[in-house]
Amino acid sequence: QVQLVESGGGLVQAGGSLRLSCTASGRTFSASNMAWFRQTPGKERDFVASISWSGVNTNYADSVKGRFTISRDNAKNTLYLQMNSLKPEDTAVYYCAAVSQPFQVYRPVVAGKVQTYDYWGQGTQVTVSS
Repeated sequence: QVQLVESGGGLVQAGGSLRLSCTASGRTFSASNMAWFRQTPGKERDFVASISWSGVNTNYADSVKGRFTISRDNAKNTLYLQMNSLKPEDTAVYYCAAVSQPFQVYRPVVAGKVQTYDYWGQGTQVTVSS
């Protein structure tokens, strides 16, 4: 059974930091483009950051650029999201996602779309207090 499991969420004050992790099991995602999205109640799931399977290419939503960093450790089959200078508007459930096709050409616009991804984690809550 293929699973993506997020961890690292929690409650933090504005200006603080959190590091989210997404660990895969059931298959390797070391050759898959991956991404982080976030969602608040009643709203659509929004793109946060994406990364190519090699880790060389990344892209960010304007709202998090300069504050968040996406990275991956393919040896550990794990995706990360370092979140610094957190703001109350960053409060959301954060989801990691992966494509099924290996060695897919990385296109930032495509990588920012929900429908690009075949696998999703269950989400981890991030709450930023003011």
